[in-house]
Amino acid sequence: MTALLANGTRRAVPTRRATKGQARGDRTRQLIIGETIRCVRDEGFAAVSASHIAERAGVTWGVIQYHFGDREGVLVAVVDYGYESLREAIDHVEVPSGNPRDRVHAVVHAGWHAFSNPASLAAFEILIATRAGREPWFETHLADLADQLTRLGRALDPGGRGRRRQTIGNLLWATLRGLALAQMVVREPMDFSPELEALVDLLTMHLESRKRERGLPDR
Repeated sequence: MTALLANGTRRAVPTRRATKGQARGDRTRQLIIGETIRCVRDEGFAAVSASHIAERAGVTWGVIQYHFGDREGVLVAVVDYGYESLREAIDHVEVPSGNPRDRVHAVVHAGWHAFSNPASLAAFEILIATRAGREPWFETHLADLADQLTRLGRALDPGGRGRRRQTIGNLLWATLRGLALAQMVVREPMDFSPELEALVDLLTMHLESRKRERGLPDR
């Protein structure tokens, strides 16, 4: 089977259909997604061929076609999985009450934990490599993620107004995305502790200065 994409091209769709006894199929699907993530992180996007995915996962290409349709279907599944992992992590960030630094520290480190997990990094690498021809719903994912980070900006600055809250969320998004990009170009995990603490300091100073401008008490 094929599916018509927004750009007019056609892509194969999986032949798998939902059944009651699909636990084994779900495990196989997760295995393929996991191996594709590891392939992207270990060898880079260029190594993610149809045959290499099958080889790493220890399955035939027919199995991958059954679950995903084609290579692009696997990549879509990886991006979707990475996005869901990132969104879930952001949704579960707990912002403590108290002084601004405590709030900023919690959000920055939780956000980096979400951005730096292998699924998120693999999804970002795929999005960068396929930006010229990717499907429109990828852009919806990115827009929704930006909204999530804007929400964190509101949590960091509960007394601020709309545009400034959005600016803080955008700054957080851009900084974490930049660190994630730096991590993507090397294999070994990088220690960004100094950069994260510098971001905490900068955001805290900004929030405290704005609070003083509004004449609000420190708390």
